[in-house]
Amino acid sequence: MLKRLLALFAGLVLYGASMSMILHAGLGNIPWDVLHQGIADHLGLSVGTVSIIVGTVVLLAWLPIRQRPGVGTVANVIVIGLAFDAVSPYLPDRPALLIAVPMMVGGIVLNAFATALYIGARLGPGPRDGLMTGVVARTGWSVRVVRTVLEITVVAIGFILGGTFGIGTVLYAFGVGPLIQWFARVMHVDRAVAGDVRAAAPANRVAESNH
Repeated sequence: MLKRLLALFAGLVLYGASMSMILHAGLGNIPWDVLHQGIADHLGLSVGTVSIIVGTVVLLAWLPIRQRPGVGTVANVIVIGLAFDAVSPYLPDRPALLIAVPMMVGGIVLNAFATALYIGARLGPGPRDGLMTGVVARTGWSVRVVRTVLEITVVAIGFILGGTFGIGTVLYAFGVGPLIQWFARVMHVDRAVAGDVRAAAPANRVAESNH
């Protein structure tokens, strides 16, 4: 359990840091941050604070797909937003392309790794990823397809609200799904990322069920 908790919180902190990296690169926010920024500009709140509010609201979308929240779900709503706001002051804002491009690409890769890490801890996905894994589990569609559709929908709404859209947004929307799937396979947590609740069963209980 300690190992899983460490994986959970490490993944959440890295996720928040990756969000901040991409936003400050200035080449286009990740889809959810296009939405967060658009809302934040209207309400005068920080992006991290809005992330916490939106995460809470997204939990309502779990009802029709029958997802069950866990300790990781609650931690996700709070930790990512706090990590985002904590890291932001230390990052350059809209630096030269020589810095911005690797900052953006590194943020996307780190984001996918962090997602596989905290979902793989099997302590409950975050509200946004619970939506993804729930749809995957109910439809049988691949992670990359479901994630891409969700990201495109969110960025469209965020753009209408005034959030920043750019090449970084496009790369993230189309690239993060395959990257999550690859990291999940390498880390041997692909069943958890695909929403298979049986992946959470302890090994000894699984062994016992086979007798």
